[in-house]
Amino acid sequence: MLLPTVPRTRLRSANQPAIDTPFGPLAFSTTIGNTSLSLLPDELFELSRGRTVARWVHPAAHVELLLTPYDPELDPEHWEPLTDCRAAVWRIDALTPIERVRFSAELPARLSEGADAAWDGGQALAAITVEDDNIRLTVGGNDEEAICYAAAEDEVPRRWAALSGEAYDRSFSTWGVDFGDHHGMSWTLPPLDAGDHCELPVVAAWAPAEAAEKCANTWYAVMPSPTVLLRQVAAELAKRADAPDAG
Repeated sequence: MLLPTVPRTRLRSANQPAIDTPFGPLAFSTTIGNTSLSLLPDELFELSRGRTVARWVHPAAHVELLLTPYDPELDPEHWEPLTDCRAAVWRIDALTPIERVRFSAELPARLSEGADAAWDGGQALAAITVEDDNIRLTVGGNDEEAICYAAAEDEVPRRWAALSGEAYDRSFSTWGVDFGDHHGMSWTLPPLDAGDHCELPVVAAWAPAEAAEKCANTWYAVMPSPTVLLRQVAAELAKRADAPDAG
C-alpha cells in the first residue's frame, strides 16, 4: 500500500487519473493478464492539495496510483528553472501468481501541430521528450536495467535482480519497456508471485524550449526512484501537519 500512515479523504472517482501537461493529459492504465482495468478507479483519495491516490481492486491484485507535485531540487546555479514537474508512483500487490502485467503512461495520440516526439532514454532511464517551438516536455521512468536494480531497494521482487542479463538482450525477453510511437511508454513486467509487489515511477517535467535546450533540465528532473518520490511526499505532508495553521 502506498503511504499507509498518511491521512486521506475519500473522493468521487469521476475521471481517469492523469497528469495535465502542455501537450495534453498523460493518462495511466493497467492490464492484468488479458483484462484491462477500468479507466476510473474503484476508490480515489485525496492526501493533500494536489495529491491523490487511486485504487483498483482485481481478483489477482490490488493496484494503486499516486499523483503528486514533485520538486527535483535541481541546483539553480547549474539548471534553468522548470515550469512545472509532476510525478506518479504506480504500485501493484499480487494476490495470486500473475504471468503478465502491463502499465502504461500515454499522451494523446495526436499531438498539437508543430510538436515532435522522440525517444530520449539512457543511463537506466526510459524517457520520451515532446517539444515544439515553445515548450519541452520530458516523461521518464525506469528502463529494464533500472527495474532490475530496484530489487535492491525492495521496490520490485528481489529475484528480478537476476534478470539483468535480459535487460541487454531483449530477443529472449517477454518483459520490458515499449515506446510505441513515442507519445508514451508501457512497462510489461516479469511474472509476479502471490505476495509480490512492484513500484514504478513516472515523472513529467516541462520548461521553455530554449531553457531546456541549454541545460537539459527536463531530462535530469525525471530520474527519481519511487522511494525518493514517496519520501518527499511523506516529508511534505508531515511538514504541513506540523505547521501552526495546519488543519
